Amino acid sequence: MLDLAANATTPVQVAAHDAPIKCCHMIPNPAGNSPLLITGSWDKTVKYWDLRQSTPIAAVECQERVYTMDVKNKLLVVGTADRYINIINLDNPTKFYKTMQSPLKWQTRVVSCFADASGFAVGSVEGRCAIQYVEEKDSSSNFSFKCHRETPPNQREINNIYSVNAISFHPVHGTFSTAGSDGTFHFWDKDAKHRLKGYPSVGGTISSTAFNRSGNIFAYAVSYDWSKGYSANTQQLPNKVMLHPVGPEEVKPRPGTRKR
Repeated sequence: MLDLAANATTPVQVAAHDAPIKCCHMIPNPAGNSPLLITGSWDKTVKYWDLRQSTPIAAVECQERVYTMDVKNKLLVVGTADRYINIINLDNPTKFYKTMQSPLKWQTRVVSCFADASGFAVGSVEGRCAIQYVEEKDSSSNFSFKCHRETPPNQREINNIYSVNAISFHPVHGTFSTAGSDGTFHFWDKDAKHRLKGYPSVGGTISSTAFNRSGNIFAYAVSYDWSKGYSANTQQLPNKVMLHPVGPEEVKPRPGTRKR
């Protein structure tokens, strides 16, 4: 970790696992001013770290390697290999509140929590996204849809399918973005089940996305996502972070949409 507030110039190790760390998130510490770090690893564990200590303050064992993870308020969602999705209430951080299989049939690439923490979205390698609510009483609102697919001109029998690599929820409006191996990103209204805006390919696979705190800037990373193996990773591929200015008309929910 690099402490920018302290003008540090040398990174300091703050966490360790027995296998590669796939994802990490910072959360407020309810017991103090120093934030906590959550890490998920291919060693099949999620660990919680107080940055002032060299050992984890808590850990939880998962069924398989951690592929993706997201947190919002008290909701922590962990996606692993073999399509397991673990839901954790951070009031009880070492226990699974719920465990389920992904509603999508193929490998999980990304999970992202709703802005109000009532549920999460799942993206997979099959060009699909699923909307999933945490509580059973809201299950009638769960659904999935196809995205990041294309049919080449004059080739109706062919359907190119791309991985959904990143999903980000707008902090104000609760709408969300998807981005994928096809190099495109789109904005969606989950309550209206409607695509708000789509954009052409940016010239490379999109591996990560995020809105800023006010939601008027959308950042996306254009870099190789390994979807075609190591042989496709050439020096000619772009490797950059782009900023897209977000207009209200791109991300506002459709008028009359019922909000949960």
